[in-house]
Amino acid sequence: MSWHLLAIFAFAGLIFGSFLNVLIHRIPLEENIVFPRSRCPHCRQMIAWHDNIPVLSWLILLARCRHCRARISIQYPLVELTAAILTAATLHRFGLTPTGIALTVLGYALITLTVIDLYHYILPDVITLPGIAVGIVLSLTPWFVPPLANWQESLIGLAAGGGGLWLFGWIFYKLTGKEGMGLGDVKLVALFGAWLGWQALPLIIFGSAVIGSVVGITWILVWGRDRSLPIPFGPYLALAAWGYLHFGPAIYAWYLGRMVMLF
Repeated sequence: MSWHLLAIFAFAGLIFGSFLNVLIHRIPLEENIVFPRSRCPHCRQMIAWHDNIPVLSWLILLARCRHCRARISIQYPLVELTAAILTAATLHRFGLTPTGIALTVLGYALITLTVIDLYHYILPDVITLPGIAVGIVLSLTPWFVPPLANWQESLIGLAAGGGGLWLFGWIFYKLTGKEGMGLGDVKLVALFGAWLGWQALPLIIFGSAVIGSVVGITWILVWGRDRSLPIPFGPYLALAAWGYLHFGPAIYAWYLGRMVMLF
């Protein structure tokens, strides 16, 4: 795939990333995601089109609102750049195909869920539940190919990811009296099962546990975070799922090769 085409995909990702910032701000507030148009979250002034150019406007305005001069979070350009990189990387890996487009949309959903979870410690049902339904529908459609699951893998993945993880969390709560995993995380894993099939779940769950442990320990030891404070787990699940999409088959092949050598 040519660099010119990748640049077009990345530019499209910037545009979609700007919309993801709208979703991230408005979904937790239960606001309309279409109307009115973008406003400053501080002074509520409408943002002109030339002040809403992804990344560039943030730089030109020196990260401040033109009207009230309040600081604009670095979240906005970071989300836009992440969406640009994700779009180019996904379409380069899977092509401009139904599968590649579907996985790009999944990536946008994961970006949105990640940032909302970091700020609000929630994974909104308005994204996860329709996402599960879409995963099931895609599995029934012949135009979509691996790493998207077929319908058998999707249904087993949904049951294992949602039901299995819910059961684990329930048992953990009964034994310890503490919430081991929120229902939002359970629904997110069910979404991964519906989209990617049961075979994706071991690597996603194990990978997210490793990433979460490293980040959590670093957070506590380096920045002195209170151990009693909750840690959002959705971002680690999302990162592990994205790793599976790009490296899952290679990781499984390496692991199976090591097992064959051992036995």
